[in-house]
Amino acid sequence: MKIAIPRERRAGENRVAASPETVKKIKALGLDVVVEAGAGLGSNLPDRVYQDAGAEIAPDAASALADADIVLKVQRPLLAGEGDLDELALIKRGALLFAILNPYNSRDHVAAYAAAGVNAFAMEFMPRITRAQVMDVLSSQANLAGYKAVVDAASEYGRAYPMMMTAAGTVPPARAFIMGVGVAGLQAIATAKRLGAIVSATDVRPAVKEQVQSLGGSFVAVENDEFKQAETAGGYAKEMSDDYKRQQAALVAEHIKKQDIVITTALIPGRKAPILVTREHVASMKPGSVLIDLAVEQGGNVEGSELGKVVTTENGVKIVGHANYPSRIAESASLLYAKNLLALLQSLHDKENGVTLNWDDEIVKAIALTRDGQVVHPAFADTVREVQTV
Repeated sequence: MKIAIPRERRAGENRVAASPETVKKIKALGLDVVVEAGAGLGSNLPDRVYQDAGAEIAPDAASALADADIVLKVQRPLLAGEGDLDELALIKRGALLFAILNPYNSRDHVAAYAAAGVNAFAMEFMPRITRAQVMDVLSSQANLAGYKAVVDAASEYGRAYPMMMTAAGTVPPARAFIMGVGVAGLQAIATAKRLGAIVSATDVRPAVKEQVQSLGGSFVAVENDEFKQAETAGGYAKEMSDDYKRQQAALVAEHIKKQDIVITTALIPGRKAPILVTREHVASMKPGSVLIDLAVEQGGNVEGSELGKVVTTENGVKIVGHANYPSRIAESASLLYAKNLLALLQSLHDKENGVTLNWDDEIVKAIALTRDGQVVHPAFADTVREVQTV
């Protein structure tokens, strides 16, 4: 059974879907591994380290993907007209494709996988269950994005993070506000705290207050009776009343005025990111303040953020809209993502039959988009019909 690791070709993507460590462990399963030449260069992994681990190095994508039973990628393959190569056309019918496929924003790709007979699996749909934690790519990548966001903010910020007492005077500590306390937000809190900032955070879920405080941050929210009951038994946030929203907005607006660093992390799968920071908020901030919008690729949490740009407003506030944050820390991100994929392969591997799929397994059902020429994920059941009628 052949596993192919092609080079990523989408703009700005520096990650790779395998590391020398995971190649060794995949080989130990009795599987053949072929890595396209240059696939790991963006993550400081030259071809020789893959060769030393037991992989074959293919000169190009066509050679790497030829007759591959399993294809491991970071991002979805290019289709005809998207770049200089139609990657999907090089993948054989019946092959398994595992990648971060972003299907909500690329429904035409889902239809294309089905038409090509490729069994496509979206790694970002990994269910949040105990045995799948080690396969959770959203967590592994968001964790690094939260860290890198704080580091990027430090490089854009014209002053120091920690309090510094010197003979020439005292430098006050920076104030950092994290909006959204998921995986990225928690890491941002921890990193900003380690760098010496005074850290605060907000979230719509009352249960995260304790997590924020455990990391040394203060929690910002209108903590009335409605807020205390704002989480369902399943851990999701309830819709808040208009009155509560007004109170919370006023509190946040007053808090943002005093902040030097604001990092926003709110994303909703399949929908435009919610606006958390308005133009009025930005206008109230001090010159030299920095906003990092981790949701810029889905429309942004900050009004005025622009994808791939650092915008400086009239009042001297920087709004940072870098794309693909995990790729900005590619070496670490690749090592973790490769382990996520390895864990999945190990869970699917059978000593006698190699990698086999139990289509009734809850992990397989959660991440499967297409099977045997059909779209099987319920969220995209109408995809083929929609594409045909456009």
